Amino acid sequence: MYILGQMKQKDTFDVITSMWAVITDAIAIYAGFMLATWIRFDSGWIPVRFGEPVNLYEIYCKGALVATVLCLIVFKILGLFVRPQMGSFANKIPRLVRATGIGILATIVLAFAVRNRIFDYSSGVLIISFMTVALLLVILRYIMFRVEWNASRHSRDTNQILIIGTDSVAAHLQRTLKKEVMLRAKVAGFLRTNASEPDKEIQPEQIKGKIEDIEALIDKHPVDQIILTDSGLGHKRIVDLIMLCDRNLITFNMVPDLFRIITSSMDMQSLNDIPLLGMSKWPLDLFWNRTLKRAEDVAGAIVGLIIATPVIGIASIFIKSSSPGPAFYRQERCGENGKVFNLYKLRTMPVDAEKESGPVWTVENDPRRTKIGTFLRQYNLDELPQLWNVLTGEMSLVGPRPERPHFVEKFKEDVGRYMWRHVSKPGMTGWAQVNGLRGNTSIEERIKYDLYYLENWSLALDFKIILRTVFARENAY
Repeated sequence: MYILGQMKQKDTFDVITSMWAVITDAIAIYAGFMLATWIRFDSGWIPVRFGEPVNLYEIYCKGALVATVLCLIVFKILGLFVRPQMGSFANKIPRLVRATGIGILATIVLAFAVRNRIFDYSSGVLIISFMTVALLLVILRYIMFRVEWNASRHSRDTNQILIIGTDSVAAHLQRTLKKEVMLRAKVAGFLRTNASEPDKEIQPEQIKGKIEDIEALIDKHPVDQIILTDSGLGHKRIVDLIMLCDRNLITFNMVPDLFRIITSSMDMQSLNDIPLLGMSKWPLDLFWNRTLKRAEDVAGAIVGLIIATPVIGIASIFIKSSSPGPAFYRQERCGENGKVFNLYKLRTMPVDAEKESGPVWTVENDPRRTKIGTFLRQYNLDELPQLWNVLTGEMSLVGPRPERPHFVEKFKEDVGRYMWRHVSKPGMTGWAQVNGLRGNTSIEERIKYDLYYLENWSLALDFKIILRTVFARENAY
């Protein structure tokens, strides 16, 4: 298995799919450069001021070959050919685009460094090729992704995994392994390490015994990998497990105890000869990253408001006709550093919806919603007025969703690290939201996703979340 450990021998299926990835990428890159050449000189879309070069395609074919090799080297360095693939295809698009940009940049540098010696490429062709190569790469990569996914789904499981531990981390690990079809991994069973009750998601028949039974179990059943999720075992017992796996050529991995409370990357410093381990700075702690994010928010809010204004206008008419009261709904939310601000939404319930109940979460099939309100919530259209909150700097396009002060006061006492989600501006959409964690869902799980976003922020991640928001329907009620 590749996500948590290395198998003794590379799987033939993964070798073949990796080779095909190289071949299809080479085709996409070469074809993208040649398409860019045609667009620049023969399409008629762009004026050719100094005439078409002699032997145009003969020269540019050679240049495309050099550029293709260069881009493939960049892709290899960035790990784009590693198999098996994990996660959704949408997650891979930003990496593909970024790798394409680096490959084209390297080609531009080479083209101008060796001009008139190896190949002579038009700067216009090189600029256009970024779009054509990226487009063809995404198309061919998607086709390959679907082929690999279907082939993996119908192939036998090649990695038998034994999980030591029956707690919530073990259950979460099992869910993750089931989602990653291309790993072709199967949980062979669980071993108990203590007397506490197993997590409710782990079925009794999956528990193969206690940790003391491990030697007898691996003698009877094939096991490729052992993953320890209960780090409460003593140091000596863990060492014995590692040695047992070593003797039986079984890959050993361990989920660190810190996984329960943090997901941050660690920062190692030293005070003279004393090592100090702590959490590294988050990306948005840096001034330039915050500046970039604000520029993204302002540009996105302006464009969004221009596009959304007609939709908001039409929705307002339907809201006013469906129930008495204003079309817009204003509600207090906690923003950056816990500062309270007024969030704007299109009204989806009667004006006095919480008069008797007080502040409560919306639940599935909530009877308080109006007919037009149900539609607006289903397609996230009720959130459009928050573009104004983004423009005024109270919110961001992407970030942890803002919560009401009533719930913040409750959760900050009951949920570990809850207040860390307030270190940056809240977002119209977020990593937790596009993964279905909104509404009446687990706050603990939501915090994990919010903190993952803050610890791994990038413009590419924001772009991916915005794209996924368009199709996010889970728990939209």
